[in-house]
Parts: sequence; structure tokens; C-alpha cells
Amino acid sequence: MNILLQAGGPMGSSLIFMVVIIAIFYFFMIRPQQKKQKDIAKAREAMQNGDKVITAGGIHGRIKEVRDNYFLLEISNGVTIKVDKASVFASVTDVGN
Repeated sequence: MNILLQAGGPMGSSLIFMVVIIAIFYFFMIRPQQKKQKDIAKAREAMQNGDKVITAGGIHGRIKEVRDNYFLLEISNGVTIKVDKASVFASVTDVGN
């Protein structure tokens, strides 16, 4: 019986070690990334007409119109572009400009 316990010991400890590694990976890598994505989505939903924003491509503009999947951005007087909501990642006030 003592031989069986000794043979199962290293297998059990390596299983526990793997579970601990996965838990650490989840709490330090995956969970913070999910929280960040939720915060970005919440910030996009809060954007409204008149907000100054920056797109992922580096275009600065002011939101002229908000639609379900896109924004109309005015990048210059009389120049309006249609931009997908997913490509707008920050308002200028969040960046600090």
C-alpha cells in the first residue's frame, strides 16, 4: 500500500501544479484583458455627438452622428467620414489633450 501512495504522489503534485499555473494565468492575464475590453465597450457606448475622439488609425475628429455600428466623424469643416465603432478607441478627454 505504501508503494501505491509513493507512485501516485508525483502525479498528483504535478496535477496540482498545472491547476495552479492555469489559475495564475487566468487571474493575471485573461481576466484583466476581459475587464479592459468591457471598459472600452462601455466607453464607446457612452460617446455622443460633439465628443472629440481618436480612431485606431490616428484620425482625430468630432462625432457628428452616432449610429448602431458606426460614427460619422467630422475631421475638418465640412469633411465627414464614416468610421466603424470598433475603430474608435478613445475620446480626446481620456487621452488628456
